[in-house]
Amino acid sequence: MALMVLKFGGTSVADSQRIRHICSLIARAYDGGNQVVVVLSAQGHTTDRLMDQALELNPNPSGRELDMLLTTGEQISISLAALCMEHMGYEAVSLTGWQAGIRTTDDYTQAQIQSVSPAAIKKELARGRIVFVAGFQGVDAWGNLTTLGRGGSDTTAVALAAALRADVCQIYTDVDGVYTADPRKDPTATKLEEISYEAMLDMAQHGAQVLHDRCVILARRHNIPIEVRSSFHDVPGTWVRNLVAQEHAS
Repeated sequence: MALMVLKFGGTSVADSQRIRHICSLIARAYDGGNQVVVVLSAQGHTTDRLMDQALELNPNPSGRELDMLLTTGEQISISLAALCMEHMGYEAVSLTGWQAGIRTTDDYTQAQIQSVSPAAIKKELARGRIVFVAGFQGVDAWGNLTTLGRGGSDTTAVALAAALRADVCQIYTDVDGVYTADPRKDPTATKLEEISYEAMLDMAQHGAQVLHDRCVILARRHNIPIEVRSSFHDVPGTWVRNLVAQEHAS
C-alpha cells in the first residue's frame, strides 16, 4: 500500500463535470490499494472574483480580512469533491488548512508554512477515508487564517507529502508534463521524462508556470519526487527529482 498525495488546480475543479472526472482519477488511485490525500485549489477564477469584490468594497483591505475571504474558495472545492466521492460510494472527508495541521507565519496573503502536524489526516486515513485538504492556506500562531500566495496549493501538497512521508506526490495540471518550452507557444517543444530540482527551479524562476519556485525548493529540501501530470489526458507525466543522487546510486 502506498500513500499518495494528489494535487489538482483550479481548471481541474472548474465545474461539476470536471470534479466528477478528477474524482474518477482519485477513485482509481484508491482502488489500487493506496491511501489517498488530495489537495485542491479554488475553482476556476474564484480567487480573482473574491478579490475583485473585496476591492470594490474596500480599495485598501487589511491582509487578515482578505485571507479570511480568500480561504473560502478552496473550502468550496474540497467539500464539493468530498460530496462527489460520497455519491460514488467512497468514504471521504474534507479538511481546511488549519484542520489539516498546517501552521504558518502571520504574513497575510504571503504566509510561509512553518510546520505541518498531520495527526488529523493520519486518523482519517486509518479509517479508510479519502482525505481532501484545502490548498493555499493555513493558520498562524494566533488562530488567524492565512493564505500562501501564488503557487500555494502546490506548496501545500509538497509540505503534506513531506510530513506524511508519502510515496508519491502528483501535481495534476492542464498540461501533461514539463516541456523544453511552452508547448502552446512553441510547436517544437518536447516533453521531458524527468528533470532535476535545480533545472526545474531555474525554469520556474524564469517564468515557467508549471510549478512555483517555493514548491520546488521545498521538494528539494525534503527530497520529495514530484510527478507533473495532466488531469485531462491519461499519459505519463514528468518527474521532478534529485537526478544527481540517482546517477551516484547507479
